[in-house]
Amino acid sequence: MNSVINKEIDVIDLGLIDFKEAWDYQTELFERVLAVKTANRLRSADQQALTENFLLFCEHPHVYTLGKSGRESNLLLGPEGLSSVSASYYHINRGGDITYHGPGQLVGYLIIDLENFFTDIHKYMRSLEESVIQTLDEFKLKSGRIAGLTGVWIDIAKQPRKICAFGVKTSRWVTMHGFALNVNPDLTYFNHIVPCGIQDKAVTSLQVELQREVVLKEVQEILQNKIANVFEMNLKVNYDSGH
Repeated sequence: MNSVINKEIDVIDLGLIDFKEAWDYQTELFERVLAVKTANRLRSADQQALTENFLLFCEHPHVYTLGKSGRESNLLLGPEGLSSVSASYYHINRGGDITYHGPGQLVGYLIIDLENFFTDIHKYMRSLEESVIQTLDEFKLKSGRIAGLTGVWIDIAKQPRKICAFGVKTSRWVTMHGFALNVNPDLTYFNHIVPCGIQDKAVTSLQVELQREVVLKEVQEILQNKIANVFEMNLKVNYDSGH
């Protein structure tokens, strides 16, 4: 574990941003944190530097992303089909299969050093899910988990519908990527993929379940506070990223 612990997390709102631009920015922060950890190996106990933690919120233009263990066949569109729905496509370095990001979906990327909190990837994933479950509770929407499947689901007992997808990458306890919570997205875009490689379960959103449009910023503010509570973090909001 780190000899110096940093429980503070910088919350950065990137707004609507191209997927590749956000991925590059994540990578920059990820490598920055790793560089500090590498340098700390050569420092004495009283010279250890703090590692930073970041929570990025954003929306993306229409894009499909495939995790490193995913199947290309779960994308049901070729290049012409992607063009016809104005979507881009990336094979990326997170876990999980294929998913969709687009306007009206709240995407969260966490670049954190788990040695500041706990060193348990399973606990990390369950804690992210718990933060989303508690957020949905604020909208009187009951949600939960399905054994063996990552994600947050609605109406599990009768007609399971996925409302939030997760996919992460970790190296030396530093994380990147994160979650995608469907607030008001165009769900027809999920028809062009086998979401997360799961063929027999539907996808939903807050807008569909509540039968009204939901303010994205309202969800974001609740969710960042739930994440802070679950992880016992100190939020530093309105961090100037230069982005």
